[in-house]
Amino acid sequence: MAYPLSARLRLLGFSFLLPALASAQSTPPSVSAPTTVAAPVPAAPQWYLLDAEQDGGVMGVSVTRAYQELLQGKASTPVVVAVIDAGIDTTHADLRRVLWRNPREIVSNGQDDDQNGYADDVRGWNYLGGADGRNINQEALEETRLLARLQPLYKGKTRTAVPTAKRAEYDLYLKVKKSYEAKVKENVEQLQNYRQAYAENAQGAEGLRVALGVARLDTATLRTPPTQDPELRQVSRGIYQMLVQTGFASMDDVLMEMKKGLQETQDQQEYGLNLQFNPRPIVGDQPDNVKQRDYGNRDVTGPDALHGTHVAGIIGADRENREGILGIAPNVQLMAVRAIPDGDERDKDVANAIRYAVDNGAQIINMSFGKYYSPQRPAVEEAIRYADQKGVLLIHSAGNENNDLDKTLQYPAPVFQSGQRIPNMITVGASARLNDESLAADFSNFGKTQVDVFAPGHQIYSTLPGGKYGNLSGTSMAAPVVTGIAATLKSYFPQLTAAQLKRIILASAQPVHTKVRQPGSTKLIDFAELSSTGGIVNLYRAVQLAQQPTP
Repeated sequence: MAYPLSARLRLLGFSFLLPALASAQSTPPSVSAPTTVAAPVPAAPQWYLLDAEQDGGVMGVSVTRAYQELLQGKASTPVVVAVIDAGIDTTHADLRRVLWRNPREIVSNGQDDDQNGYADDVRGWNYLGGADGRNINQEALEETRLLARLQPLYKGKTRTAVPTAKRAEYDLYLKVKKSYEAKVKENVEQLQNYRQAYAENAQGAEGLRVALGVARLDTATLRTPPTQDPELRQVSRGIYQMLVQTGFASMDDVLMEMKKGLQETQDQQEYGLNLQFNPRPIVGDQPDNVKQRDYGNRDVTGPDALHGTHVAGIIGADRENREGILGIAPNVQLMAVRAIPDGDERDKDVANAIRYAVDNGAQIINMSFGKYYSPQRPAVEEAIRYADQKGVLLIHSAGNENNDLDKTLQYPAPVFQSGQRIPNMITVGASARLNDESLAADFSNFGKTQVDVFAPGHQIYSTLPGGKYGNLSGTSMAAPVVTGIAATLKSYFPQLTAAQLKRIILASAQPVHTKVRQPGSTKLIDFAELSSTGGIVNLYRAVQLAQQPTP
């Protein structure tokens, strides 16, 4: 799945608390009565909607400005957007009204009323479920699945001992084995770091909380700590600045994020890198049969809809209900297609998800996922070509491993196996809020030829399951920003084709030449060198371009 492993933890540097915290006195030296103050809501939690010229240099995509100056009073038309993801919370108050409804299907009658091959697909379809209602949540990485298949065939053999016709597969085995072993090593080291960091920070935070005599270390308390002790004030202000910088409301939230990172790393070891783990019998399909369509179930929420719910809200959270957040697109119908587990998605599911979305009327498809091996790549590319024939635009996240995609492809790749550029796909990197050295998100993949454009993907505030809201980071968040822009353009200018939408979005991207840290390094590079457009998407400029006569 194409989102970082608790990405914000990288920014925290794990053990960011001063050593003094761990040994803070249990009896506060000079404090007022214990105080609990609710953390303030940021003045502009949806910073990505803002305009760099009008909003103090915040590197948003000018959504608010576009609506106020260019789109106010104009009529919009419905646009169907498919979200191929881990699932969407269909009960969320900010999403309920904007969910796609299959008009040809009768709710819960157990019949395939519209004869599309899927019974009761009222909100979409789930390719990770079985007929008995069970669902896959965890999956192995693609390297793990490949190694589990190839190792019995080639372990201990030399290349010369392998038949000529099988040597390409043998070479793949060696490559996968090397990648797998590197990930195992990284996972072991990361698990140790996470455990140590969590223990140290939990101890330090508790020490400071007791020393200050407060119930909660939130931004309001830490900004004006209830103590005259200079050391405690210095520590408190340092943590306050860290919380503001990284978008956390309190130390409790930081520790929760760290605990989540620890759990994700443990899950990676138990499931993602486990050569014996295979959850596919839950689905009951034939995993290697890419022509098979008749599997899955109607549960489009699944066991963990956090990622897909967040993505959906960015694209089209209800703009008319006067609560929560504002989605980018105004008149959207969000189709949920569940095909992405916690782990690497299967090519077969991705291909079927694209076809389902196209066949059921999607005009734009958001694909916030990716991996580095694609054993059934031809099936995915055939589905992408099918979408192109039907005039459907695909928006794909670039990935979060700070890789140069000009050197290492991530799949679905922006080029076909033939080398031809995919005409109906936009590949998106992630940018951050400020126009400084940190503008390119540290985790984001990049590539002068393989990444088309960047969009906000750091500390993005959107919908979460259970009626909640919160920040997530990743190119998974950047892609739906672009999807929301595409859907807005399609809504107000319905005559635009997929090719025209892509051209307008890329041509209207705001060029940026700030010297930024190349993702994953301290090297400074012109931001414009990180993608083919050299810029960040901008709805205001895109609407202006769409208003011009079509060439």
